[in-house]
Formats: sequence, structure tokens, C-alpha cells
Amino acid sequence: MSRETTVATEGHGHGHHQLHQDDWDAVGARLEGEAEMSLDFLEGAASWLTELADGRPVRRVLDIGSGPGVASCVLAATFPDAEVRAVDGSAPLLERASARAARLGLGDRLVVTQRELPDGLDSLEPADVVWASRVVHHLGDQDEAVRRMAALVRPGGVLAIAEGGLSLRSLPRNIGIGRPGLEARLDVALQDWFSEMRAAQPGTASTVEHWPGILAGAGLTPSGTRSFLVDHPAPLDPGTRGVVTDWWGGIGERVADRISADDRATLERLLDPQNEDGLYRRPDVFVLMATTVHAGRAPTP
Repeated sequence: MSRETTVATEGHGHGHHQLHQDDWDAVGARLEGEAEMSLDFLEGAASWLTELADGRPVRRVLDIGSGPGVASCVLAATFPDAEVRAVDGSAPLLERASARAARLGLGDRLVVTQRELPDGLDSLEPADVVWASRVVHHLGDQDEAVRRMAALVRPGGVLAIAEGGLSLRSLPRNIGIGRPGLEARLDVALQDWFSEMRAAQPGTASTVEHWPGILAGAGLTPSGTRSFLVDHPAPLDPGTRGVVTDWWGGIGERVADRISADDRATLERLLDPQNEDGLYRRPDVFVLMATTVHAGRAPTP
């Protein structure tokens, strides 16, 4: 297992650089749990990438904004002849990626590289497949970020951007407490929060989020768009239930000041471990969401 630790001093990777180790442990475990919950999406997308490779040898893969390396390991398993480079701004998350690769017997092909995004992209070496899942929307100028990623794709290779889809749903419309339709109202509040988050990014620029058009503007030929479902029916296993509960806790932190007092009270009941109507205990909690992947191919000479 190999490692690079060349760190740029500007830009943003996964952020959270001031977290203490205990906080990093919690963040890493949460991100890893969320990615494991979405393995059906990751494996389906990786399989599609093999189709897009169209028989071309894949010797090198970049996972941009890899976090704890769940997708990196899926890509390593999917492309057994490739070196996979997990790129992230967080050393603790990359440590988790290395440990995960070692557990899965993939450590001899996974290289972790610490870079701040987007500026750290420019020092990376090109690859046959470049993967960036839910990363571009954290970067101020999304068009420029995709152009930098496109520059990393070898001739004939593929850049795949996972952005958009359908928000996670985990409860029925009527949950027996509060006003029905809570998740739909939370979606509206989250969109407002998301817009403010985007506006606060360094160098932020307004972008029409037509991803095939953005890929074409970066010099790639759009090669298709596919959406991948994650579906865990009720009753959930304890691990997935824990991920969903943490997810709701994060939503509560983001939108508490954007929703009505009644909805805040409902959220508090849902997040109370002792409440029979809460997420920790109720039998009707499920997971249903979709993630959309947009692909573009680099021109050949």
C-alpha cells in the first residue's frame, strides 16, 4: 500500500480541517456508513464505467474527493488491472481509505493522495477513468472544476460526475406524528440551505447545472447519463438504521431555523432514542434514493 502526502495550501477538499480526532472519527464513520448504504449505486455505476471503457485498457483510476475510500475500493475491485488513486483533502479520511483497502485485500493497488480541491487537481497525473461523486457542488466554480477534471482524462478515457438525482426518502408521508409531508417540507428547507452553502464557497460562480453541457464545455464528448437506485425496504438492519438516524440528525442541524416550530418538534421526537415514534424504534423506516451519473469521453488524437 502506498501513500503520497503532498498538500496544497489553498482551496477546499472535504473541509473540516479544524476538527479534533474524536470528531474526525465520527465524521469518517458517518461518511463510510453512508457510502456502504449506497453500495448498490457505487457498484452499478462502476459496472457502467466498464461498459464505457469499451474494451480499452484501464490502468489508472482517479477517485476525486474520495472521502473514506468506499468508492475507491469498489473501483479497484471493478478494474483489477488498474492502480486506483484516492484523492482527498483530509488525511484522517484517507487513513480510513487505506485501512479499508487493506481489509479488502486491495492495498497493493490503492494509492492515497492528499490534495486540497480544486487547486490540487492540477498536480495530479492523468488517468483512464476519473470519478467524482458529490464533489463538484462543493467547489465554487463548478464549470472550472469540471474543466480541471477533464484535463486529467487520458485520450479516449472517461470522466464520470455523480451529481443530482432524487433525495433520500425514509418515512411514509403520514408518520402518525406532526403534519403529514414532513420530508417534502424538509426538501424545500434543504434547497435553501444548499443555495447558501454554494454561495459561500470561495470563487463561487453561477452555473446552469446541465451536466452533459458542462462536460461538453470542458472538451469532452457526453457519453450518457444514468441514475442508480438505492433501495432498502423496511424493516432496516441496525447498521442501516443507524446511518439513516445520523442522516436525519444532520438534516436537523442544517434546517432547524428554516422550518416551523411544529416540524422542529416532530424532528425532536424522531431523533429521541427513547421515543417509540422515533427513528431508533419505529418499524416503517426505509431507504429509497437515486443518484445520477453523467459521463464524458476525452477525444483521441
